[in-house]
Amino acid sequence: MDSKRTALVTGGNRGIGRAICEGLADRGVHVVMGSRDEANGKAAAEPIREGGGAVRVEPIDVAEPRSLEACADRLRADDVAVDVLVNNAGVYPEADVLETSIDQLDRAWTVNTRGPWLLVKAFVPGMVERGYGRVVNMSSGSGSFGEGLDPNHAIYAASKTALNALTMTLDDALPTGPDVKVNAMCPGWVHTRMGGEAAPRTPEEGADTALWLATLPEEGPSGGFFRDRERIPW
Repeated sequence: MDSKRTALVTGGNRGIGRAICEGLADRGVHVVMGSRDEANGKAAAEPIREGGGAVRVEPIDVAEPRSLEACADRLRADDVAVDVLVNNAGVYPEADVLETSIDQLDRAWTVNTRGPWLLVKAFVPGMVERGYGRVVNMSSGSGSFGEGLDPNHAIYAASKTALNALTMTLDDALPTGPDVKVNAMCPGWVHTRMGGEAAPRTPEEGADTALWLATLPEEGPSGGFFRDRERIPW
């Protein structure tokens, strides 16, 4: 991958997101680390810089459209073009359909689906115009009809199913010609604050497929759903 590329990773200050930022920086990609709390982002970015990586911290709350617009405006003002978008930020409410509160529903929808949708609208047109782009949507097998939706996390499953639909419809909307690819992925059960201490995978293992999709060659896939670099059912 061209080391001059720039990647924006939401939820990049911890867990899988931070592992993705570290992996991209190791590959020579310029990283824009999105963090809801700027101080946490700066703390997470420091080791990457110490290791020689190029990283910029951007305060981003994916639930707030104005926050996303402000980030896009700052990057545009600094002539930073986003070549890779990793929609990693997410929330994981635990409740079945009948127990889910309106607050849980609104939060999961705005963070897991609407935020990525707005970021796609903000940055994919530029990718198309420049002729190159990669979009990676952090989904979950919990949102797969083929693997079985998770009834105990109903709104999480529904919001990830909607993110999968965004992936498929965006791929269909991309014009022929520009090397722009969009894919969804499931990281597996990862030992993070969201995944819990019993999870068997490390953040680095969870990040592997995202790093692969973020750096796909021109002949790589688009419009797919992957785990461990292998296709899984929608």
